Amino acid sequence: MADGTSGSTTDWPARFKTAATAIISDNLDRLAGAVGLRPFHRGGTMAGTAFTIRTAAGDNRAIHEALELFRPGDVLVVDGGGDTSRALIGEIISTIAQQRGAAGMVIDGAIRDAGALARSDFPVFARVAIHRGPYKNGPGETGVPVSIGGMVVHPGDIVVGDEDGVVAFSPEIAADLRAAVTAQEEKEEEILKSVRDGTYRGAYAK
Repeated sequence: MADGTSGSTTDWPARFKTAATAIISDNLDRLAGAVGLRPFHRGGTMAGTAFTIRTAAGDNRAIHEALELFRPGDVLVVDGGGDTSRALIGEIISTIAQQRGAAGMVIDGAIRDAGALARSDFPVFARVAIHRGPYKNGPGETGVPVSIGGMVVHPGDIVVGDEDGVVAFSPEIAADLRAAVTAQEEKEEEILKSVRDGTYRGAYAK
């Protein structure tokens, strides 16, 4: 797929908010996407620009620092090394992020206060929930490439999440990707219509 750069970068998260991660992934050669993360919020699609954070296992000092640095519309993407022994965020941090305009949080690690997060519309994706809290000693860093469930995310990447999981991609390919996603959405809607009206014949595979 050729790169496409038409349009403002800041326009693209909104353009992808109605797109399913499954269809986005299909049009990224079915290779991109975080493995092992699931939504903990009440529901709805997340789309924003990656503000990347790398933390020491079980330590959230860098996340606290990031709360003072990210911009509205950013998704806080936290590389916690996949550690699930301690929660990196909970209701307080997610509420601060929401109130300051974050588009969501993606945690390659654990969260807590799962009940409160499940009642919220603020998007939070993580591996598991656990009651044990984090350390706050560091080290950590922000604005660096991170690995989230096997998916590399760069600062400024577009991040989309829904009930199926999380996918990220460079804004440089956003125009061509959105066009490909739209074409597949239209094709799949035609197939579903034919199934509903009884005219569907034959298997479908992209």
